[in-house]
Amino acid sequence: MYQDGTARFDLTNLPLTHFRPAEIGLEPIRARELGYLVDASGAPLTDPEQLVELRPQDLVVSRSCGQYLTRLARFVDDELVRLYGLEPFYRAERPEDLLGATVIALAPHTSGAVAGRLIGFTPAEACFAHPVFHAAKRRNCDGDEDSVTLLLDALLNFSNAYLPDSRGSKMDKPLVLTTRLVATEVDKEAQNVDVGSSYPLELYRAAARRCSPREVEGLVDVVAHRLASDRALQQYGFTHDTSRIAGGPVRSAYRDGRTMSDLVERSFLLATQIRAVDLADAVTLVLNAHFLPDVMGNLKGFATQKFRCRTCGVTYRRPPLSGRCTAVGPGGARCDQELQSTVYEASVRKYLPLSQRLSDLPGITPYVRQRIRLLNEALATLFPASAGQRTLDTFERPEPARSGG
Repeated sequence: MYQDGTARFDLTNLPLTHFRPAEIGLEPIRARELGYLVDASGAPLTDPEQLVELRPQDLVVSRSCGQYLTRLARFVDDELVRLYGLEPFYRAERPEDLLGATVIALAPHTSGAVAGRLIGFTPAEACFAHPVFHAAKRRNCDGDEDSVTLLLDALLNFSNAYLPDSRGSKMDKPLVLTTRLVATEVDKEAQNVDVGSSYPLELYRAAARRCSPREVEGLVDVVAHRLASDRALQQYGFTHDTSRIAGGPVRSAYRDGRTMSDLVERSFLLATQIRAVDLADAVTLVLNAHFLPDVMGNLKGFATQKFRCRTCGVTYRRPPLSGRCTAVGPGGARCDQELQSTVYEASVRKYLPLSQRLSDLPGITPYVRQRIRLLNEALATLFPASAGQRTLDTFERPEPARSGG
């Protein structure tokens, strides 16, 4: 259960434009009931192996998500019956009973949910959806994880009254809901999605001449070329087919609880096997765009942090020298409880060791290495490797020398 009262299931985003009913556990008769009357070629849908074009706001989620949503549907039905005196709405006993149900998807650190329809399940721990659907959640189809919940859960169990007054409390909350996708209202990265069914020979010849992408932009069918037509969200093509959309790994490495260091090292190991990737450039980009800003931001946050009383919750911008709370309670008694930090040394140092190891790779510029060295020196000054801060009580006054008898 989230702070706003709703319950959501997190899934890895994967773009999808076509599917076969057999891939998502959907019988042809049920597919026709959901509006899929013909396949991608226009032939009547009768075989579960026929290729079908996915509708823009239809979702295929993991089987585990379906089981979760089934339990949630039972909870919502109990609410309707016991709290509101109404009839149950979902009446779901198994995930398949939720096919056709309206769900909402929400990306982290945003407040705008997008409505969709559940049409099937997959063994992959993912949310398969139209690329523009993912983009409408402020995602650029790069595999990030978003959440999915039932629409009625958000309508019944969300209230602004549940939200605290602290900054950032309205993030990750469905404050607004997009009910209809519009291709012109999403990030331009989604408008650059290639939707052609083939590439012309001239494109390969231009690539051999190392032409600028701008010179061949008109040779490739992308979403941006369709914005003024009724094909902006439909009749997408693809160049390579597959027999099963979940035929590869069914679980993202990010969901296995591995450390960031392990994930980064595995990513760069893969990068070394791809000729199109310059490893030094890739490492430099990660350092400059992610790790170093994170260290610097946490360093600033540590230096300007507030201190909080564990008991009464009072915060101090400049804590007392005693390190204890000076707030006075209703009875006139002083709190006198120990204050605690809100930013810790571990969070500041989190990415520094990994950044230092990455900077040792060949090809990393001296400038980047110097930035990391200066950050390390700054942290060494702020967090000295001594036994700890000493007080004057540590130094005992020497006894005066005694005179001889």
